[in-house]
Amino acid sequence: MSSDEAQQDAQPWSWDPSLYAGSAAFYAVGRAPYPAEIAEGLRAELALDGQSRLLDVGCGPGSLTLLLAPLFAEAIGVDADADVPAVAARLAAAAHVEHVSWRHLRGEDLPAGLPEIRVATLAQSFHWMDRPRVASALRGLIAPGGALVHVSATTHEGVPTEAALPHPQPPRDAIRRLVRQHLGDRRRAGRGVLAAGTPGGEDAVYRAAGFTGPHRVEIPGRVLERTAEEVAASVYSLSSSTPHLLGDRLPTFDAELRRLLDQASPSGRFSEEMASTTLHLWR
Repeated sequence: MSSDEAQQDAQPWSWDPSLYAGSAAFYAVGRAPYPAEIAEGLRAELALDGQSRLLDVGCGPGSLTLLLAPLFAEAIGVDADADVPAVAARLAAAAHVEHVSWRHLRGEDLPAGLPEIRVATLAQSFHWMDRPRVASALRGLIAPGGALVHVSATTHEGVPTEAALPHPQPPRDAIRRLVRQHLGDRRRAGRGVLAAGTPGGEDAVYRAAGFTGPHRVEIPGRVLERTAEEVAASVYSLSSSTPHLLGDRLPTFDAELRRLLDQASPSGRFSEEMASTTLHLWR
């Protein structure tokens, strides 16, 4: 490691607008959909009757927002990526969901004049935020009797399995080696690096903000069929391998990625066993 790299690793990571720049459209294609059982689980646990308001913080292109929208009279998705509102709005229109709105907004800027909400959701997003600040803001936004739902999920890839599957599994290890070959061994994240990965310990953060719980609901994993295009998009949907990080190396990287996928499955079809999803319900 060079002295410049060591100095960069020693600096605490901070968010910048390039974190997911250019990834929104890839996210919509490359991330597996959240299981429908999430909506059924929350409907039962929170007695949702379509009469309240949802706020999805760090919503991305709205994968979770649109799944949960039928449980509410109004759904609001906010995200720090400037490209998200347009992509999410197109997906909402295609799904004929009209009672949802999208805002380019960081979680740290909440409450930002938003109205009181019944449920707030955070799915694959909280670790990028100033967590105490965001948790405190949400505590003030959630109506009495409402809930914050932290969704632990992995949607860009599945888990390796020795079970017989209809199609080959994506060559994830080879893809990771390819990313390291082009971007280096240190995990990239916007203009910085994540030498120690993203933070954990969410329970302590929520409790410090005044929430009680959590009550946990486990949603089993399932096997999905994925196309080569979806697998490629899943790579570009990650903060650590967004297209802008690759710069002028993108055409070469993409050609090598497509070659890996074609070698692994000439039919262009893959099977992937997705991990279980956990809902952490905080009151």
